[in-house]
Amino acid sequence: MQKLFKDRNGLGAYLADPAAYPATRVIYSNPDVVAIHDLYPKATVHCLLLPRSPSHTLLHPLEALSEDAAFLALVRAEAAKLQALVGQELRRLLGGASRTEAPRTAALLGAVDLAPGEPLPGGRDWEAEVKVGVHAKPSMNHLHVHVLSRDMHSVCMRHRKHYNSFNTPFLVELDAFPLAQDDPRRNPHGWSDVGLQCWRCGKAFGNRFKALKDHLDVEFEAWARE
Repeated sequence: MQKLFKDRNGLGAYLADPAAYPATRVIYSNPDVVAIHDLYPKATVHCLLLPRSPSHTLLHPLEALSEDAAFLALVRAEAAKLQALVGQELRRLLGGASRTEAPRTAALLGAVDLAPGEPLPGGRDWEAEVKVGVHAKPSMNHLHVHVLSRDMHSVCMRHRKHYNSFNTPFLVELDAFPLAQDDPRRNPHGWSDVGLQCWRCGKAFGNRFKALKDHLDVEFEAWARE
């Protein structure tokens, strides 16, 4: 398996036999998709959605998602499921520190009495903290959709290009499809050299990646407490 699916074809192993992997790697699979945890996550929660359609899986994502409406609808539906799961995982990991989540947590713990029939407080909208999209020039051959929290807080986020690949138009959000033929995102140039900018506060860091990383540690704590 490893010899057959190596280097840029590595994601094919999950498509071929998802049952061969533990739940720590494969989140779920069905006849249409396989959902996995990214091996090198660039955020607190970073997952990949791998469509299993043989006629689409080796197509460029901008082509596959722009030229087949039925396939796009399927991918959107499955991505929404995975986005919900990522939101739930963010709540599990970070909910205890969030001010917005506090009323819901208090009600769950019985610290606040709810009137008969009164709904549980909604808490923080964790799904709104999740990005869903594809790279304009993927590093892996098999079609995959990134579903990740927006915080970019990870030891695997080690280079400027890692950050910019998720914080410039190089990440084409799934909601943008289908793309027009003249959409500039079809031919990205210079994305990796764009000046670094904090996703949360907008502060510019130019090419100072280490300074951005230190700043993101501070921003992560503030974001988690929102």
